[in-house]
Amino acid sequence: MTPQMKALSVHLFTGTGAVLSMLAMLAAVDAKWSLMFLWLVVALIVDGVDGPLARHFHVKTMWPTYDGVLLDLIIDYLTYVFIPAFALFQSGLLPGWTGWCAIIVITYASVIYFADTRMKTTDKSFAGFPACWNMVVLVLFALEPNFYLMTGIIVVLAATMFTNLKFVHPVRTERWRRVTLPVALAWVAFAGRAAWVDFAEGDIAHWGLALTSLYLLLAGVAQQLFPARGLPA
Repeated sequence: MTPQMKALSVHLFTGTGAVLSMLAMLAAVDAKWSLMFLWLVVALIVDGVDGPLARHFHVKTMWPTYDGVLLDLIIDYLTYVFIPAFALFQSGLLPGWTGWCAIIVITYASVIYFADTRMKTTDKSFAGFPACWNMVVLVLFALEPNFYLMTGIIVVLAATMFTNLKFVHPVRTERWRRVTLPVALAWVAFAGRAAWVDFAEGDIAHWGLALTSLYLLLAGVAQQLFPARGLPA
């Protein structure tokens, strides 16, 4: 296979995320939340793999007629934002005004964030919460905290999208990657487990999701508080 065809194959692989998002949406319309999240977890895996593949096969050079960044952003908005927001509203976890508040805040703040050219830091982390609502909503489905607490979590995370608080990229943020990447993989495993057992109460995956989520949320801020010697916070 020529380098050009390998690059094209990566673009086509990224594009499967659109199909996965449709399958997740169809499940959500039927209120099959576990199935919806299983499709979203598969989409998350595709999103985690296609970036390293794109860099390895130099897609910008070998197949420049397709914009991989734009393709990725379109799919990410569907799988990270739109479908999780719909599920949160339609499931009834947030009743009344809290549900309306959540979907408006999530969808509007996220589309503005996705258009911000400053979303990446110099160490390949994210400046502000990177609109990973698929992960947040899955944890909320699993743990089902009080709906006021859920609303507060959503509003606070949305607000941090427009700050300089750092959130690590599990693959691209080099500092602590030996810890961050295994934690992210563990999160995926716990998420798949929780959805597979239909978020059964008391399942060990719930504790795993809580602990790994806390690390992924706070690791970047911790790096800012304790910068590496010779590097900016």
